Amino acid sequence: MASAKIEFAVHMTCEKCVNAISKSLADLDDIRNVDISLERGAVTLETNLPYSVIQERIERTGRQAVLKGFGDGLSAVSMLGGNSGYSVSNQIRGVIRFAETPEGCIIDGTIDGLTPGEHGMHIHECGDISNGCDSVGEHFNPNNSPHGGPEDDLSKRHVGDLGNVLADAAGRATFWRIDKFLKIPDIIGRSLIFTKDPDDLGRGDSPESKINGNSGARLACGIIARSSGLFQNTKKICACDGLTLWDERDRARANNHEWGFLV
Repeated sequence: MASAKIEFAVHMTCEKCVNAISKSLADLDDIRNVDISLERGAVTLETNLPYSVIQERIERTGRQAVLKGFGDGLSAVSMLGGNSGYSVSNQIRGVIRFAETPEGCIIDGTIDGLTPGEHGMHIHECGDISNGCDSVGEHFNPNNSPHGGPEDDLSKRHVGDLGNVLADAAGRATFWRIDKFLKIPDIIGRSLIFTKDPDDLGRGDSPESKINGNSGARLACGIIARSSGLFQNTKKICACDGLTLWDERDRARANNHEWGFLV
C-alpha cells in the first residue's frame, strides 16, 4: 500500500527530546523509516495515517511541530477558511494535502467545524473563490462523464468525484485515502469543495444524482496550490514578515487554526 513521506520541523534541544518523541510514536503500527534528527530539528517518516495524527503525537511530548514537507515528489495543499479559503459559516477550517505516488494520489486531511455525519468532497474546475464557493464552476470533469463515486471507472465518474468524509460528534473529519485517477498537475489551481449533505455517488433517484451526487449546498472551499515535498522546504524564517516558523505557527493558532504547517 502507498504511504506518504512526511517531514516535520520539531523544536528539540537535547537527546531527551529525541527519546520522548521516539517513545510517543512507538505504538503506531502504520509508520516506518522514522528518522528523528536533533541536528536538523526534524522528524521524517513514512505513514498511511493522517499527518495530523503524527503531529498530535509529537506535540503530546510538549515539543512544537510544524509540517514542512509532504510527499516524495509532486504535492499540493488546499486550505479551508481563514485567509486562504472560504467557509459559509466561517467556522469550518481545515487543511487537505495531496501527494502523487505510483499507486495513486494520496488525499490526507483534517477539517473542523462540520456537522456530525457525512459530507461530500469534490474538486471543482476553477480556482476562483472571489464569490465564495459559487464561483468555482462545476465538478472537474475533463472526460464529460456522469457523476459517480471514487471507486468507479472514469467513464462513470468525474475526476473530481472524491466521495464523502465523515465528521465525528465534535465536527472533526480526519481522513487518508488514495485516488487512482488524480494527478497533481491537473488539479493545481482548481478548488476543493465540501458540501452540506452526503454524496450519493450517482446512485440516487434525484436528477441531481448524476450531476453532483445530490450533496446539497457548498459549505467550504479552498484553492489547490502546489506545496513542498520532503526536504524541499528549508526556510526557518518567513520572508514576508521576518518571523520564525515557530512564531508563525503560534500566530496561526491564535487565529483559530488548529494546525501548524508551512506551504
